[in-house]
Amino acid sequence: MDKEVAKYWVLLSRLNAETGRRLLDAEPVFSDIGELFAMKGKQLAELGFSETARDRLRKPDWDTAKADLAWLDSDDKHLLPITDPAYPRLLKELSDPPVVLFVHGDPAVLCAPQIAIVGSRNPTPAGANNARDFAAALARAGATITSGLALGIDGAAHQAALDAGGATVAVAGTGLDRVYPARHKDLAHRIAGQGALVSEFAPGTGVRRGQFPRRNRIISGLSLGTLVVEAATQSGSLITARLAGEQGREVFALPGSIHNPLARGCHQLIKQGAKLVETAEEILEELAALVAFSQSPAEPAAAEDSGTELGREYEQLLRQIDFDPTSVDEIVKRSGLSVEVVSNMLLLLELNNKVVSVAGGYTRC
Repeated sequence: MDKEVAKYWVLLSRLNAETGRRLLDAEPVFSDIGELFAMKGKQLAELGFSETARDRLRKPDWDTAKADLAWLDSDDKHLLPITDPAYPRLLKELSDPPVVLFVHGDPAVLCAPQIAIVGSRNPTPAGANNARDFAAALARAGATITSGLALGIDGAAHQAALDAGGATVAVAGTGLDRVYPARHKDLAHRIAGQGALVSEFAPGTGVRRGQFPRRNRIISGLSLGTLVVEAATQSGSLITARLAGEQGREVFALPGSIHNPLARGCHQLIKQGAKLVETAEEILEELAALVAFSQSPAEPAAAEDSGTELGREYEQLLRQIDFDPTSVDEIVKRSGLSVEVVSNMLLLLELNNKVVSVAGGYTRC
């Protein structure tokens, strides 16, 4: 994009989200984005721009625009205005679409069929495994996995999609000149090379609490459907799910143990009409009318293994272990075996990904 044109768009990026819809409605009125900055206050008011927006359009901060443009001076960094034909169609349908998208990576991936995977920042081991399994299976079927680059479920989903050779989109709640959280710096680098980092916030925008719900509407808005893996009842993931429903997108949720507080948010969604799913194939079948995915996705590993290859005695012991934390003492009591024998067998079961060691004992995978 020509820098003279880009400077106007980076200025517009700092206006509120409703400006995106105003621009779409007003586009036929002007042939060049620069004309918008030359309009009088009355004309802008007639187009529906707020007083704050009118003031910023008439008194632009050119110094800020210059700093933002410096970030774009790279082949893999892009500015995607809402009027650009390459702007994601699904995102444009929102009532408050972003004015522009800052993209680090491949902008084309934003128009690919996407499925969002979100959940707790502090998931259980089983929850993190489920996120990885579903992300990998969906990625292998041709879906782009979209999430928010957060710790926990988000990071697990991004990583699994990359490891499966698929594409992934990370929607940031800050400017793309920084990575939040910082420990995902290497992951962000991989995503930029095998997908895209995207944000509506200009470079230099730091961490502010109110920006993450705005980020969440982009996660759900880019996606055909949103899968919630684990979430407490006050989780931000439920905001993403609610926004997906309001946007007319599909909402999926994984059920869990009634004793797991991180399953309660998912159960709440299911009660409210979200689709209960147990396999990636169920999601693909639900979305098949919207887009053609591969018809033979790999199922999550947890659904594949029966434990029989370890021998009948190991299979019998596995049946004594719940999907909730089960103490070693309880396993010994149920199996009738000695503590030493149970401990050795649990070690082999864990090495073969049949059980996971957690606080309070073991859970089945």
